[in-house]
Amino acid sequence: MAQAEAIAHHRMGLPRFQGRTVAVTGASGSLGRALLLQLDAAGAQLIALTSSNQPLLLERSSGEPVPLEQVRWSVGQEQDLNDVLARTDILVVNHGLNCHGERSPEAIQRSLEVNALSSWRLLELFAQQDDGSTPREVWINTSEAEIQAAVSPLYEISKRLQGQLLSLRSLDLARPSFRIRRLVLGPFRSALNPIGLMSADFVAREILRQAHWDLGLVIVTPNPLTYVLMPLATLSRWAYFRLVSRGA
Repeated sequence: MAQAEAIAHHRMGLPRFQGRTVAVTGASGSLGRALLLQLDAAGAQLIALTSSNQPLLLERSSGEPVPLEQVRWSVGQEQDLNDVLARTDILVVNHGLNCHGERSPEAIQRSLEVNALSSWRLLELFAQQDDGSTPREVWINTSEAEIQAAVSPLYEISKRLQGQLLSLRSLDLARPSFRIRRLVLGPFRSALNPIGLMSADFVAREILRQAHWDLGLVIVTPNPLTYVLMPLATLSRWAYFRLVSRGA
């Protein structure tokens, strides 16, 4: 009964962060830190997944330190996170790389690995943890670059691949106990984009607000076209993949 109630509550659009364990990749970045602060305020138990060796120290507005568990990992070593994923209720795949104007073989390799293939591997690993006993969610941060120019060819290519893989695998992985949310974000200020129009704090607040509305497609951008084009792109991609492909 408790299981059915939890899943029903989850599907009704009332994601409960209180007491839920949320793991965030890219935790040391601008958006990662902002998400951790917002999730802490919502009562979540936090796991910060980062490639940095530096301790991640966050403070609440009261000056108290934010309690979190910091786990170091590297792209290509996703399997090492199995134990962490087993005790995670919500996984936020937020890490990324922007090589800007580069087009070397090394830059291509890094972009595809970090932005697309690592994200896909984490999705698959986390889905394997779902036994239907408790609702789980994965939030995957793609980008407006899925559908429009970002003045960075490799960023666009890798983010489009990330989005395509997400759409394809969602046909098999999405189910009542395993919710997949796509985060489509416009330009916000970060190390990847120091001239972004939005602040990371604003974006983080909007992500949580739309998650409370139970939206599977979370869009935060000042560009009005994205609110029209992105739903059309995801719907047409879903229909095409469903028509011409089959599950295992």
